[in-house]
Amino acid sequence: MVLTRRSLLQSTGVVSLMALAGCATTDVFGDDDTTTEYTLDIDSIDVSPTAYALYDPDEDALFGDPARTALEAILPDGRHTTHGYKPLPDDAYVRHQDAYFQTKHVVTGRDRLARSLVRVERVPEEDVSDDTILIDTLERPSARVLKILHSYTQSDGRGSAAELLYGDSYVLRRPAERDSQLGTGTLDGRVVTMTENGTWAYRIAITTERIVETAYTVFSVQVASSRQAFRDVVFGSRIDAELASDDLPADVVDLLEQTIDRRSTEETAPLTDSFVTLLEALHLRTVNTGVNGKLLWYDGSLYRYGLYVNDPP
Repeated sequence: MVLTRRSLLQSTGVVSLMALAGCATTDVFGDDDTTTEYTLDIDSIDVSPTAYALYDPDEDALFGDPARTALEAILPDGRHTTHGYKPLPDDAYVRHQDAYFQTKHVVTGRDRLARSLVRVERVPEEDVSDDTILIDTLERPSARVLKILHSYTQSDGRGSAAELLYGDSYVLRRPAERDSQLGTGTLDGRVVTMTENGTWAYRIAITTERIVETAYTVFSVQVASSRQAFRDVVFGSRIDAELASDDLPADVVDLLEQTIDRRSTEETAPLTDSFVTLLEALHLRTVNTGVNGKLLWYDGSLYRYGLYVNDPP
């Protein structure tokens, strides 16, 4: 579901207290004409909680290879350092032989290193020639960098792509980036375009500069020595709500199972008692921003859920 003008129910605490008092079907915001819509999404996850929690690196060279290299170095008790990027997710659970570990990153310093920096400059459509390269025909490491720079340029540096850049440049850090056509300098001075008709064309400039890079050292901490012990770790750290049909009112069970079957349910304020009680059971009462990616264990099955609010225009 696309999040458009959505924020989480900021008054869920008030709602839940009114539900406990038997008043949830009255106007929860003091306005009988409110048209605010509340959407609860619940999707089934067809694996066990332990399998879902375990980190499995991508198969690709860009992100997968550095992750596998790091895991081989740190399991069970080693360390691995990279500069300018983290090769593994923070706090990822991984398995080694019969034990389970969690990854941890720490900053261990800074070093000045020679890096290739990629910049782009807009090229007018009328100046685009026949030898322009379509970005989507390039290998992923190069295409990804150029798409990030395209996004940055089109937003005049105000978009989220700016967080991935060093000033107005992309720094090639990962091995697959350094070995790509950008990293080898093959594309320096070439013109690339986002579309076949030549719109959004850019000239590439690649320079080598010595920049200060943060050193990230990753290591692992053993969290369990058996699958059962790891299951307890997962339930303690990753499962946001544990529910059983026998412990819920019949009307809430009906609403929950209908939502699971349909993958979503919506209500417009004032909310029903059943909906408010379900939100309370899912621990959404105190959240004050849009939330998704929560995990539910219900009657022996795993689900992912989120709550969204559409405010009236």
